[in-house]
Amino acid sequence: MQKILVIAYYWPPAGGPGVQRWLKFVKYLPDFGYEPVVYVPENPSYPITDLNLEKEIPSNIKILKQPIKEPYGWAGLLSKRKTKTISSGIIQDKNPSLVETILLWIRGNFFIPDARKSWVKPSIHFLAKVIADEGIKTIITTGPPHSLHLIGLGLKKKYDVQWIADFRDPWTSIGYHKKLRLTPWVAQKHESLEKKVLVSADKIIVTSQTTRREFEAITPKPIKVITNGFDEHLAPRELDQDFTISHLGSLLTGRNPLGLWQAIQELVSENESFQKVLKIKLAGVISDEVQESLASFGLDIFVQQLGYLPHDQVIGTMQSSQVLLLLEIDSEETKGIIPGKLFEYLNAKRPILAIGPNEWEAGNMVEESNAGKFLHHSEVAMLKNVLLDWFNQYQKGKLECQSKNVEQFHRKALTESLAKFI
Repeated sequence: MQKILVIAYYWPPAGGPGVQRWLKFVKYLPDFGYEPVVYVPENPSYPITDLNLEKEIPSNIKILKQPIKEPYGWAGLLSKRKTKTISSGIIQDKNPSLVETILLWIRGNFFIPDARKSWVKPSIHFLAKVIADEGIKTIITTGPPHSLHLIGLGLKKKYDVQWIADFRDPWTSIGYHKKLRLTPWVAQKHESLEKKVLVSADKIIVTSQTTRREFEAITPKPIKVITNGFDEHLAPRELDQDFTISHLGSLLTGRNPLGLWQAIQELVSENESFQKVLKIKLAGVISDEVQESLASFGLDIFVQQLGYLPHDQVIGTMQSSQVLLLLEIDSEETKGIIPGKLFEYLNAKRPILAIGPNEWEAGNMVEESNAGKFLHHSEVAMLKNVLLDWFNQYQKGKLECQSKNVEQFHRKALTESLAKFI
C-alpha cells in the first residue's frame, strides 16, 4: 500500500466543516490502495471544537503532531471575544470597533499569508525525516489556512515528491480577503504566493468549477474538482411539528438574508396559521448584525438559537427540519463558493431554500438535484411565494424533497475520485 503524507491544520477535536473533508478522505483512502500519514498541529487555536469527531479518527492511521505558535493568545489580551470571532470568520461590516479594526489590520498585514505562518519552517524541517523514514512519494496540503501550502512548496523544492495542493476555498478571491485591510504591497504578496503555489504544485484540487476556471488562468497544471460531501446513511427521522426553517452553521454578516426576513415578516402579518407554527432555528455563531435584523423585522420571537452543536446533532436537526436554509454573500467573488453543509442538506432530504448571488454554483446544484429552490436575495416576492407553497404542503403533511443523483457526493465515491487523481 502506497503511503501519502497529508498536511492539515483542521483535525479533530476541531469542529465545523473544515475538518470533515480530510477526516473522511483519510477514512476511505486505504480502500483504494493508499495509506495516509497525517501531520497536524499539536496545540492549535481552534475557534470551535467537537470532541465527538475524535471518535471518527481511524485507529490504524499514523498521526504526527508538532507544536504551533499562533498569535491569537496575545491578541486575546486585547479582546478575547473579538479575537475569537475574527478567527472563526465573523467580520463586522458596519461600525467595527477600534480593537477589531486594529486586530484585522495586524492579521492582514503582519501575518502573510495567515496567522499560521510560523508553522511553515519548523514543519519543513520536521517532515524531512518523515518523508525519508516513511518512504513518502506523495504529499497533500489542504488550505485554508494557505500557509500549509507553503509547507508543500518548501518540501517540493527539497525532495523528489509529488505535491498535490487542495484548496477547500479560493485564496485571493474569497470574499473576506478584501476585509483584511491589506496594504497594496501585502495584497500583491498574496497574489505572488498564490501563483507560486499554483505553478509549483504537481496537481491542484478545488471544490468548485468556478475556482477551477479561476486557477486555469494562472497555471497549466492539472486541476481536479472534488467537492465536499456526506458520509452517513441516514435512517428516517420524525419531522418537527412546527414549520421550522433552519440554518446550520455560522451566519456571517454578509450572508444576512434581508429579503428573506422581509418575506417571512409579510407572511407572519398576513397569515395567522403561519405565525402560529413558525420557528426559525439557527445553529452556530450568529453575527450581531443578523440578530439586529431579525429583531428589526419583529422575527426575534420566532428564533431558536441552538449555539454550536456537535456534528451528530447537526445532522439530526437537518433531518427533522421542515425547510433548510443555504445562504451566501451576494457578490461576484462568492459565485463559486459551495458550502460544505449543502451536501449534508442533500443527504437529509429536506427542501432547501438557497439564497445567494446570481449564477451561484451551489444554488444551481440545489435545483439540478431537484432538492429545492434557488433565488437571489432581492427576490422578495418569489421567496414569499416559495415559502407559502411549502407551508401549504406542510399543512397537508406532504412537504417532501424528491432529490436525485445525490449518491455521487458520498465521501467514499469522492475518495475514489481522489485516489484516481493521485
